[in-house]
Amino acid sequence: MILLLFSFWNYAHIHSPSISVERGVAPGETAARTPRNCPVPWIARIPSMIVMSVVTALVLLALVTQAGVLAVQRAFPPQGRMIEVDGAVLHLVDIGPRDSGLPIVMLHGASSNLEAMRRPLGDLLARNHRVILIDRPGHGWSTRARRQDSTPEVQARMIDEALGKLGIDRAVFVVHSWSGALGARLALDHPGRVAGLVMLAPVTHPWRGGVGRYNEVIATPVIGPLLAYTITLPLGYFLSEPGARNVFLPQTMPDGFVQDSATPLLLRPREFIANAYDLVTLKAAVTAQVARYGEISAPVTIIAGEPDKTVKTNIHARPFAATVQNSKLIVLPDLGHMVQNAVPDLVKTEIETMLGKIVTAQAAAD
Repeated sequence: MILLLFSFWNYAHIHSPSISVERGVAPGETAARTPRNCPVPWIARIPSMIVMSVVTALVLLALVTQAGVLAVQRAFPPQGRMIEVDGAVLHLVDIGPRDSGLPIVMLHGASSNLEAMRRPLGDLLARNHRVILIDRPGHGWSTRARRQDSTPEVQARMIDEALGKLGIDRAVFVVHSWSGALGARLALDHPGRVAGLVMLAPVTHPWRGGVGRYNEVIATPVIGPLLAYTITLPLGYFLSEPGARNVFLPQTMPDGFVQDSATPLLLRPREFIANAYDLVTLKAAVTAQVARYGEISAPVTIIAGEPDKTVKTNIHARPFAATVQNSKLIVLPDLGHMVQNAVPDLVKTEIETMLGKIVTAQAAAD
């Protein structure tokens, strides 16, 4: 990216108008000034000066971004292990006792990473259960080979493969927001892996409108990477905390949440672009799978808030619960989007209730 910007600078410099040097003349000749040697009025040089100024600013911003990426990655290093799957390398954290029955797999939403599910809910569950937290492909410390591998279908396949390599046959999945669509897809395409599904403020259905113009721009070839590798990280340092506060409403964001959840990792160019692709392709993805929700046979518990403005309960949670046979819907009147932070004890109770019912049903079947 920096080399590309320097090449633009050199092009602008070489092709900028300048005053030519007079050609040498033989003795006795009168020096003649041709039109091409005439001084170019200063106003004619303004466009090239503007181009050089813009390119110079972009180069500086690209350098600042690269320095910022190094600083962010030093501040928030990977906490777990890497598992290679087809098309991605997934970072996961495996905590809690190994001999505690069915494990719990936790999947974060958009614009975040596994730390958003770890504190406080994951740590709370890990006191008595094995908990596996996964950075979705392209997020946190997980990488994916293709930015276009952004759909719940593809990511469900990658996560299923990773769990197979871990030796996890079945698990209860706890999914938040964007990963509501991912959890539903796991239950549809990999039903043998999903013993149960707990969905927190899930995205499940198509909605009116888009996902923010800036995400569409970032997902645009050439322009998106140019912006992501220059202005996203410097600008994001100022906007990430106010943005996080809005997602928590009407609850108050906990002090230190942005740092505790490693949110600045999102500002790295490759992750910011991956996140944008995830968001701009999500509507089409849920539109394609919504007709299959009646096929889900695993027990499902959905917890959502009435005033959630990020993922509206009437558009997603309620129609999903009405479609899935073995489902339980809990809607709280004063709950915002960050369910796992606002009511972790309630979520823990519902997860453990589901685990108990699964164990009882399994024992009866045996």
